[in-house]
Amino acid sequence: MESFIYHDLGRINYADALKRQTSIFESLIVAKKEGRTEENQLFFCEHDPVLTIGKSGKDSNLLVSDELLRQRGISFYHTNRGGDITYHGYGQITGYPVFDLEYWNLGLKQYIGRLEEVIIRFLAVYGIKGERLDGATGVWIQPDIPGKARKICAIGVKSSRFVTMHGFALNINTDLNYFSLINPCGFKDKGVTSLEKELGIQQDFELAKSRILSIFRELFA
Repeated sequence: MESFIYHDLGRINYADALKRQTSIFESLIVAKKEGRTEENQLFFCEHDPVLTIGKSGKDSNLLVSDELLRQRGISFYHTNRGGDITYHGYGQITGYPVFDLEYWNLGLKQYIGRLEEVIIRFLAVYGIKGERLDGATGVWIQPDIPGKARKICAIGVKSSRFVTMHGFALNINTDLNYFSLINPCGFKDKGVTSLEKELGIQQDFELAKSRILSIFRELFA
């Protein structure tokens, strides 16, 4: 028996995906309070263009007006996850693990480290060295080289009673021009990248999802 149920939501707007994961998140918490167990669930999806900002984020990291966002068809949400502002859109794998961390005897810091490890191992399949950056959650490439540090995966999580929601956003074939509208994750001196940009060719999106799922099953067995 697997430790979680996997759902591929395909392309879905942010509000609908948020409603879906919030429902499972709340059900897991109620079950814990009542001494019952419910299934952990993992959602993968691809969003319509949207900017989201975490509870500790600063609105000043949005560099354009609401009117310009409307003109370009980009949604904007304040969310209850950790982290600052980021972009979700086509060509990006967004993952929402709604997990009871006590199932794996994990604390929140350990859990975030394991999410990062999923992405690091995924990138290694493509010959890319993904790394951590002290004080900055997520996965980076050349994080310690001034002018070259670039983020390929953002991570932001909400946790209550050791139950999680929200998760990661991994750039596969993402249009990186959208990130010029913000200071990504609050940084002004670091860049963003994608698997396509690093390898110089568009990647098989479905294969990428399959590979990440396989690593999730290894690390969250």
